[in-house]
Amino acid sequence: MNLQPIKQALLDSYDQQGGINHLDGVNLPAQDSVQRLASDYMHLMFPGFFEASALTKKDVPALVDRLLTGVHQQLTAEIEKCLTFALDPSPAARAQTLAADALGRLPALRQIIQTDVTAAYQGDPAARSVEEIILAYPCVLSISVQRFANVLYRLGVPLLPRMLTEYGHERTGTDIHPGATIGTHFFIDHGTGVVIGETARIGNNVKLYQGVTLGAKSFETDASGNPVKGIKRHPDIGNHVTIYAHATILGGDTVIGANSIIGSNVWIMRSVPTNSLAFYKGDHLVIRDRRSPGAGGMLGDESLSWDI
Repeated sequence: MNLQPIKQALLDSYDQQGGINHLDGVNLPAQDSVQRLASDYMHLMFPGFFEASALTKKDVPALVDRLLTGVHQQLTAEIEKCLTFALDPSPAARAQTLAADALGRLPALRQIIQTDVTAAYQGDPAARSVEEIILAYPCVLSISVQRFANVLYRLGVPLLPRMLTEYGHERTGTDIHPGATIGTHFFIDHGTGVVIGETARIGNNVKLYQGVTLGAKSFETDASGNPVKGIKRHPDIGNHVTIYAHATILGGDTVIGANSIIGSNVWIMRSVPTNSLAFYKGDHLVIRDRRSPGAGGMLGDESLSWDI
């Protein structure tokens, strides 16, 4: 087969269709390197779980030294690329500072991640051991990587946080934006199809099932009709909330009050009081007080007490 005409047509398209070429530009973060960074980070968070052979306590210092050195080098290099892309005037120096800052938070991240593993074990009667949770539950990867990406996101690193969470998304089917704020003891059961938007805020002891969306209701646009960036678009979820499969909760001003249960397939675009139960009865959305099982009527507006 003569490939020359196809080659020439592709070369012509690079000249004629801009926007999806990156030629003669800065060196962008490498996908393979970012995926390796995420994998090495998981080994640091869970020593002994993902190694090819058993790990003893005496082996740990050497392992951590090797992994931490590699992660530091990879992270610094990729942050520098991101800062260069963003036209930072001192990308190399800032990359060193930001990488050191992010890595310094790893011990604290492990404390929070341990609460997520505990929540998964306590929240799923099918779980037989903590080891099973760490080795086989997709939420461990997606949540753990998001927590590290969130650190980088809040440090102002462009590109890299989203690439890290996309690694978790590709592996688990769970799409959590690095900007989302998530409290302790967070559990996503099954995980497939869950979407959590950038400005969502999730309290402590929250449990989601597959297919849940914490999304935007609409987008504010500027004078040119382009979406306005950086505004609150996604809901707040209070402490001790359970959201069942395929529920959709939308809007930056939507608050799900603490201790509430949101039923499967429920579509919500307004705030729900604390201690509520939301479910469909026929075609009607019913929101009632969980503490009064006999009360079947709709709840009106009342003050909310949402707190992380």
